[in-house]
Amino acid sequence: MREFAAGAGLLGRGLLLVLRSPKILGLGLLPALIAGLLYAAALAALIAYVDDLSATVTWFADDWSEVSRNLTRVLAGVALIGLGGLFGVLTFTAVTLLIGDPFYEKISGLVEARYGGVPDEVEVSLGRSLARSLVDSLRLIGLSILFGIPLFVAGFIPVVGQTVVPVIGATIGGWLLAVELTGVPFQRRGQRLRHRRAALRGNRPLALGFGVAVFACFLIPLGAVLVMPAAVVGGTLLARRSLGLPIEITTVRSL
Repeated sequence: MREFAAGAGLLGRGLLLVLRSPKILGLGLLPALIAGLLYAAALAALIAYVDDLSATVTWFADDWSEVSRNLTRVLAGVALIGLGGLFGVLTFTAVTLLIGDPFYEKISGLVEARYGGVPDEVEVSLGRSLARSLVDSLRLIGLSILFGIPLFVAGFIPVVGQTVVPVIGATIGGWLLAVELTGVPFQRRGQRLRHRRAALRGNRPLALGFGVAVFACFLIPLGAVLVMPAAVVGGTLLARRSLGLPIEITTVRSL
């Protein structure tokens, strides 16, 4: 629990750094704002058509009594919105990181410099960085779908679907967000997704604490847009901690 709390604290440290640095705040908000507008439109469309979608996915209840049919479709609507929210939270980070790759690369670099730099840094071209980010993001989105479908089905279970399933969703979502948000620091060291996952598995409570905190903030309206710069900073700190590098200031440098 101490490590879990420390992981959540990394997001808090990221938020403090962002609030003290207009440069980081400006670099981080623009890509998140663009992605946020796109996702807000998608969520509005989902809510607008949720009744029709609920009826479509519960076709088997057409001949049931009105009470049973309506209850099933209400549960289906809740599950659809919950699933859409889960996919939105997970894919938002991937899409935003792709849109703002140069911006977040700069933010992560500033944070690394503040805490001692990267002695073994590997130069990666912008095109190659974008290609790697796209491949890694598609893999993670695929995992989100893989886990999301069973969670969607479990959402139909009375009580359990509204209590246990959201907790499981937050845990899985938090882990995937931690993996996504540490991508840039690991790429800077020439390491790929498999290296990232191995390092985070060795610090699982820390990674989950950070990821679940980000996940919870992303569920708040506009939270994903406003918290994204802090999440990138926190992800860089998480990567350094997972690699055994200092996350206390060793170089006095303004961000």
